[in-house]
Amino acid sequence: MSLFTKRIATKGDLPRIIEIYNSTVSSRMVTADLTPVTVEDRKDWFAGHNPSNRPLWVFTTAQNEVAAWLSFENFNQRAAYKKTAELSIYLDEKFRGQGLGSILLREAIEAAPSLHIETLVGRIFGHNTPSLKLFKRFGFEEWGYLPLVAELDGVKRDLVIMGKHIPM
Repeated sequence: MSLFTKRIATKGDLPRIIEIYNSTVSSRMVTADLTPVTVEDRKDWFAGHNPSNRPLWVFTTAQNEVAAWLSFENFNQRAAYKKTAELSIYLDEKFRGQGLGSILLREAIEAAPSLHIETLVGRIFGHNTPSLKLFKRFGFEEWGYLPLVAELDGVKRDLVIMGKHIPM
């Protein structure tokens, strides 16, 4: 039995989603944003999610605290890519290192067929070893390597594209 409950995110969750996201900005490990974002910045992003094929999930504790979120987004807007989704996973700092990332990724893989998703991808900085290990543990492979494409505080960083085909 999981200590966390998954549900579709509501508009009321957006401030907490942004809080968790912004907590990762300063680490320069997870996101390419260099400054925090606002709820207003992310309203269109939130509205772009659809529970039937591009959900945005939150994972809550028994006390109903949002501990993490996971989004499925279009890999590319063109029609030929409609069965491919990019995953984004963000955990509140106090819940990191406790296996929650594994729960989220497992849930995403298991849900993919019912969401009509045949391929999952993740874009991960090359220096983000914990996330790379997590995705590899779940059978994702390195499908792309973009050297020195991001600059974080004057340091050039690599981007790794991880992918997995989902049996239908």
